[in-house]
Amino acid sequence: MTILFDLVDIVLLIPLLFFSFYLALLTLLAIFRKLRSFSDNPARRRFAVLVPAHDEELVIQPTLHSLVEMNYPPDRFDVIVIADNCTDRTAEISRATAVKVFERFDDSRKGKGFALRWCLDQILTYTPRYDAFVVVDADSLVSKNFLAVMDAYLEEGAECIQSSDMVIPQPGAWSPEMTRVAFILHNFVRPFGRLSLRCSSGLNGNGMCFSKKLIETMPWNAYSRVEDLEHSLQLALDNIRVQFAPEAEVRAMMPTDAKNAETQRRRWEMGRFPLFMKYTLPLFREALRKRSFMILDMFIELITPAFVNMFAFTSVMLVLNLAAVALGASWLTPFAVLWGIAFLLDIFHVIGGLKAANADKGTYLVLLKFPKYAVWKMGVYLKTWLKGDEKQWVRTARETGNPKE
Repeated sequence: MTILFDLVDIVLLIPLLFFSFYLALLTLLAIFRKLRSFSDNPARRRFAVLVPAHDEELVIQPTLHSLVEMNYPPDRFDVIVIADNCTDRTAEISRATAVKVFERFDDSRKGKGFALRWCLDQILTYTPRYDAFVVVDADSLVSKNFLAVMDAYLEEGAECIQSSDMVIPQPGAWSPEMTRVAFILHNFVRPFGRLSLRCSSGLNGNGMCFSKKLIETMPWNAYSRVEDLEHSLQLALDNIRVQFAPEAEVRAMMPTDAKNAETQRRRWEMGRFPLFMKYTLPLFREALRKRSFMILDMFIELITPAFVNMFAFTSVMLVLNLAAVALGASWLTPFAVLWGIAFLLDIFHVIGGLKAANADKGTYLVLLKFPKYAVWKMGVYLKTWLKGDEKQWVRTARETGNPKE
C-alpha cells in the first residue's frame, strides 16, 4: 500500500511541479521586463482591420467607433465587417458607422475561420493593396495606439503579431472578473515573460495582425472551434514566431450571466482537446528535429493544464499529503514538501503575475472568488462529460448593454 501511495504521488507530482515551475519562471521574467515606448513614427503601412461578426447588433457599434477613432491616418486603414450568416441588424448598423461591410451566407462552412479565409481571399488583390491585416472581435475595444504599434513591430521585421488581449472590467460580476484575472495571467503575463526567451506568444483570436507576405505564403487554414490556437500551432510547426506586442491592447466584453459564460467555456475547453491529440506529437518531434526551443515551448504550452484546474488539484494533493503525515504516514513528508513547493509556485504565478501587469487593488480582491469559480468550472466539465461534446459550434449568447470602459 505504501508503494502504491508513493507511485501515485510521483506520477502526479512530477508533471504538475514542472508546469508550476515553468509558469513561475515566465512570471519572474515578466516582472523584470518593461514595456517599450515608441516614438511618433510616420504611418508606413496600409491596414485592413477585419471584424468577423455573427449576429452582433447588441455590441458591434462601440467596437466600430473604437476602431475608427484610432490614432492612425484614416486614409491608411479600412475597417471591414464580415457579416457572417447574420440574421439581425449587424450589417445595417455597421454601414451606418461608415465602414466597409462584406456579407457572407454559407450554411455548410460556418464559423470565424471560414469567414476570415473568405474575406482575405477577396481583399488580397485590392488596389491600393493592404500591407497587413488585423483581426478584432466584434465585442471589443482597442487602444488608440493599436495600428501605430503594429506598424512599428512590422517595421522591425515581425510577420505575425498578437496584442495584449484583455477583458473589460465589470466590478461586482464574479464570472467576468475571474475571467479577467485569467486573461491577465494567460494573455499578458505568459507571453510577456516569453519575450525574454524569444518564444512565440501564440494567437488569441482577438487583436491579431498578419503581414501581407505571411498571408500570401501561409493562408489562413484553421477552422476548428479554437481556430486561433490551431493557427498558432500551424505557424509554430513552420518555425514562424508570433511576436507579442503588449503596448497595444484589445479589451473584450465577457458574459455576466454564468450560464452564458458556460457555453463559451465549453467551446474553449473542448475545442482544445482535438488539437491536443493532433498536434502534441508533431510539435515534440519538430522541436527535436529542428532543435527549436520555440517549438518546444509551444509543446509545453499545449500540454499545460488550465491553471485553475492545476492549482485546485495541487491544493487538494497538498492537503491530503499533510493530513496523511499528521496521521502518522511520515514517509509522505517529502511529497508533502514538494506539493507545498508547487502550491507556492502557483501562488507566485498569480500574485507575481498581477504585479507584472500593474493590476489595481480591486483585481487582487477578485481572487477571493476563486473557490466559487473553481467549483463552477468543475461543474462545466461535469456537464460536458455527461452531455457529450457538441460537434457544432454554439455561439455565446450576447447580453444587453454595450462594451464600455
